[in-house]
Amino acid sequence: MSDYAIKVENLGKKYLLRHQAVGRRYVALRDVLADKARSLFQNRKSEIANRKSVEEFWALNDVSFEIKAGEAVGIIGRNGAGKSTLLKILSRITEPTTGCIRLRGRVASLLEVGTGFHPELTGRENIYLNGAILGMHRAEIRKKFDEIVAFAEVEKFLDTPVKRYSSGMYMRLAFAVAAHLEPEILIVDEVLAVGDAEFQKKCMGKMGTVAQAGRTVLFVSHNLQAIRQMCRSVILLKQGKVACVGEAHLGINMYLDQNASAQAGTTDLTTHPRQRAAEVGRLLSLKFMNQQGEQVARLNHTEDLLVEVRFRIDQPTDTLDIPMAIVHAEGIKIFSESYSDRFPKLQLGVGEYTVQFSIPLKFLKLEAYSLAVGLFDGPRYGDFIEGLPLPELVNEAADSHMETHRWGFVRIPVAWKPVSPAATV
Repeated sequence: MSDYAIKVENLGKKYLLRHQAVGRRYVALRDVLADKARSLFQNRKSEIANRKSVEEFWALNDVSFEIKAGEAVGIIGRNGAGKSTLLKILSRITEPTTGCIRLRGRVASLLEVGTGFHPELTGRENIYLNGAILGMHRAEIRKKFDEIVAFAEVEKFLDTPVKRYSSGMYMRLAFAVAAHLEPEILIVDEVLAVGDAEFQKKCMGKMGTVAQAGRTVLFVSHNLQAIRQMCRSVILLKQGKVACVGEAHLGINMYLDQNASAQAGTTDLTTHPRQRAAEVGRLLSLKFMNQQGEQVARLNHTEDLLVEVRFRIDQPTDTLDIPMAIVHAEGIKIFSESYSDRFPKLQLGVGEYTVQFSIPLKFLKLEAYSLAVGLFDGPRYGDFIEGLPLPELVNEAADSHMETHRWGFVRIPVAWKPVSPAATV
């Protein structure tokens, strides 16, 4: 006999999207009555035409997977992939259109703030109400009551109706109830983003404890670092279908590859805002590539990032310089370099050119950065653009715990290649 906690077979969920007629902004009761009366006399042809305004949309289509008891599984995917729909079906909030699910054990779900809470009841009353919904006896709830209140930090407001709670208080109490009443299956959606950083850390620790106790956790989040930290395996959804079921680092990498293929490309700089008009030349485009010359939207922190800048020179110059700088998301300049540091005298005629330089990413933390790049010819202004987001830095080692809190001063060895005439497009 299989030791699964959740088994999903050929699951599908269909919605009907009704497209409103052009020109009608809203439908009043008189419109509904008029349409109904009109439909009694309409012919077959107009009936068929009206049917065409209804479109079928499959939020989930032929989804199958199995989760063993005691596993912590992350569910990832882009917005609209079907994650929330899947959780609603597993939580028995929504019925599937096709297929079936098998659940072994009590299920506690936290899908949105206040799910399962009655706004008119106090925090104390809602704890007992939620416990009863989960099938807990009053004695079991009373045994866990003090732990729930201590975790949620709502002692002063325990006898206040929850409709007067802030979203953070709501969230703390809802999570505390769901996690402490010992369900066999805990389902948590992205709602943890409502809380502050300390609360999120606290929740992650609690979910880890729940998983270690042999209970099953399903965790949906766009925070991939949290998924890596807590989940051994992931389910990747793409357009309502399962794209991958497997180890966490493999599924996450596939998800990032999907985003990279959608985002990677040449950045057009000609329409980027400038503070002043160029005198000598103009920046035209930018590419981020790996060392194999493939355009990327993410890159492992152990690799070098290759940047290619295409620019135009409008006046002959013999003192052109190309400065660049890396800026942290908080606006702190990490370091800067210039082409003239490597090649002191650059003579160029009118035309289009490209320059490449590589940045060793191992000197940067796994955080967000942007690039600033410019053209200058002595006192004459060339062009300057800042705020160009660098590719996402990732740590692709499955079990690596890279230290990211070491600070110090270092000159990052940027490698420049000589400027060359741009290839014609």
